[in-house]
Amino acid sequence: MARTVKGTLNIEGQEIQITNPDKPLWPEVGITKAMYLQKLAAISPFLLRYCQGRLLTTIRYPHGVQGESFYQKNAPEPLPPFVHTYVHENINYVLLNGLPELLWLGNLAALEFHPSLHLAGSDQPCEWMIDLDPTLPEEPRIMEATAIVGNVLNSLGLNSVPKTSGATGVQIIVPIPAGVTFDELRAVGQFVGQYVTEKFPKLFTIERLMKNRGDKIYFDYLQHYSGRTLAAPYTPRARKLATVSTPLTWEEVHRDVSPTEFHLLNIVERLQEKGDLLQALPPQPIENVIRHLTSQGKNASKRKG
Repeated sequence: MARTVKGTLNIEGQEIQITNPDKPLWPEVGITKAMYLQKLAAISPFLLRYCQGRLLTTIRYPHGVQGESFYQKNAPEPLPPFVHTYVHENINYVLLNGLPELLWLGNLAALEFHPSLHLAGSDQPCEWMIDLDPTLPEEPRIMEATAIVGNVLNSLGLNSVPKTSGATGVQIIVPIPAGVTFDELRAVGQFVGQYVTEKFPKLFTIERLMKNRGDKIYFDYLQHYSGRTLAAPYTPRARKLATVSTPLTWEEVHRDVSPTEFHLLNIVERLQEKGDLLQALPPQPIENVIRHLTSQGKNASKRKG
């Protein structure tokens, strides 16, 4: 029987039990649980910003990335007194509001953090995300596709920030003003998706069934919706190189960087150098695009009538 090594961390006045700190979580790059918790603490000001107050799903790997995993939606028991939860559709979600909660989850080998796209108790989106999801296990055109979508958004008067998913894809994030709805964003997403698919039919698809996508990149505007999740900015991913979902500059996109360049062993230095690229962008005037699409739809209805 394996011996359990235990210790205690005191974080912001809360005691957190740590078990098996030497357990390898990403063995190929030599990251143990103790190292992981150190990295989580270092990136916490950035990761927590995009998880606080949201419904959290984690993916846990009790034996490291090479072992079995499971999605954790319901808050794991026993629940420490400092962890707050929120019940939504009969699921008792963890609210990842601070560093004690983050390290508690890290000790449970929660390696990925997937928050809802809205705050607990709200049906308003926090931001808009377009998900570019490659069909191929390795996709050399992902940055080309990202640049195209960024240019289309620019032409609509919208600045955006691309981020690696930490796996093979890229999400493009547009900060939005309060009051915009998920349905309005979905309409804009469908408009942009249809446009790039028609203009670049060998590169993009909006086909939902993977078996019908061929080798194309799926322009997913449907995932961004109430009750669904996407990988948080700065979440680690359970890939063998310990990649991290990392916001990029457009210059990096044009330089065709690889998502594998951004990982737990260099993310802290990157954040010290570049800060949070998402925070640099103010809410974008997406209402103008929504108004334009709404008026187009009304005019089309009149012509049909």
